[in-house]
Parts: sequence; C-alpha cells; structure tokens
Amino acid sequence: MFNEADLILVNGNHNEAVKQIVVIDKVKEASLQKRISQLTNVQLILLTNSANEIFEFVKEAIPNWQQLPILSLHETNDIISFFEKQMEKSVPALNGLVLAGGKSVRMGYDKSSIAWHGKEQRYYIADLLKNFCNDVFISCRAEQQDEIDTNYKTLPDTFIDLGPYGAILSAFREKPGTAWLVVASDLPLLDPNALQLLIEHRNSSAVATTFESPYDGLPEPLITIWEPKAYPILLSFLSQGYTCPRKVLRNNDVHIIKAKNEDALMNVNTPEELEKVKNILLQKSAAI
Repeated sequence: MFNEADLILVNGNHNEAVKQIVVIDKVKEASLQKRISQLTNVQLILLTNSANEIFEFVKEAIPNWQQLPILSLHETNDIISFFEKQMEKSVPALNGLVLAGGKSVRMGYDKSSIAWHGKEQRYYIADLLKNFCNDVFISCRAEQQDEIDTNYKTLPDTFIDLGPYGAILSAFREKPGTAWLVVASDLPLLDPNALQLLIEHRNSSAVATTFESPYDGLPEPLITIWEPKAYPILLSFLSQGYTCPRKVLRNNDVHIIKAKNEDALMNVNTPEELEKVKNILLQKSAAI
C-alpha cells in the first residue's frame, strides 16, 4: 500500500512512530500527557496557535528538547525544509552487485573471467564499485562460489534459473532495505565516470535510476540503481510470469539518463563482439 511513498505520517494517538513530531496544542494537553511515555525519539516540536510554550511535562519527558527545532504551524517553509532534510537523511544505502552468474552460452566460456584490464572482469567491476558503494558482492550460482577469490564477497542466487532477474531478487532478499547498483560483468569499457554520472543523477524516489541504451533507446537494466521499492514490484512481475528486468523498468516510474560515453554501455556476448572491443582497447592504448 505504501510502497510508492517516500514519507509516511502517522497519527501518534493510534500508532507509535520511529521518529516523532510533537504538536503542542492546549486542547490536546490531556491527551498528550496520557501518551507521554511514547515520546522516545522526538525530531520536531510544533506549536499551534493555542500554545505559546511547551508543556512542562513534555520538557521533563524530552531532556534534549532545547536542542530540537521548535516551529509554529504557520512557519510552512521551515516545516517543509525540515521534512526535506529528513528525507535526504533517509536515502537508502547503496550496495554494489556484480552479475557474474551467467552461463555465457553464446561466448562459449565464462565472460566474467576475461581479463580485460589485468584482472578477471568480475573483480575489475567489483573494484570499481567499491569506490561508490557501501558494500560490494559478486552475484553467482551456488556452484560457482568456490572458484571466486575469497577477497571478494559472494551472493549466490536464491531465486534459481532466472538469470539477472533472479540475481537482483536474491540481493533484495539478502538486504531488502538497501538500494543495489547492479552491473553486468560483460561491460569491458565501463569506467568510473559512467558510474559517477549514474550516482549523481540517482533519484531515490523512483523505482530505479538507469541509462537509456544507445542501441535501442530502452532502459538498460544491467547497469542500474534499483531502489528498495523495486523489490515488491519485481516479486509482483515474477508472480505474473515475467522475468525480464527491462520489462519492469519500462512499466514503472524510473529515472532515465543518457550516457556521455556510449561505449561504456557496450556489452560482450559473442566472440565477434569480443574482437571488436579488443580493437577499441588497442586503439585507446596506442593513443596514450
């Protein structure tokens, strides 16, 4: 019911909120006094027209009341500013997920093990993400875990045989309150600038922030920041038989940006594409 909401206000007469706002109103003085024990994490005190000062019993219940913002109800702009700052503080932490659990059927061998930049690509991407994320995991199939360097954290699929869709769901199952920067391991030209651009334009109020694919104009699901509110949506699509991340992006509120360097979004699935990228890297190396 509240999945699309970024902020929910509840009536403290009926439910105790995690973060609280106390409204000082002479008419409600007795009611507030009955619930004074519920004031455990007050963030703001609001004075109505009927109250010019804070009740003494409220001061006793909130030892740090003098350090809290105290506003009158008519100070609308200041109240709005307070909520905006609270929402900025509540932006979900960002973790990284490297998609390395594919079977690479078209390539003929594991794409994530190609050493484009002096190390296997799954580790190269993971190291890139470490500069932007709180924590980074390599997504893999359960049977792959033993072959992955123990210096890197793994997150095996718990939604089996669903490809990238299952990997994203598995990440949310592990940490549902976290946003996930999901990056495929077959992006050899991905650079820090592309990741920085995506994060700078992150809209945590949307279901996801993603790039517009330069190849077909559609959202690119495999280099995307998926917000926690995407989790129930992904589950809902799965219950309807859909396992395409792009379909979820196309049918929900997502923030789409254009890449400054389109090559950064080029993925490699076939030997022909591999040779193409090799030539691009050789040209870049020769130009240095």
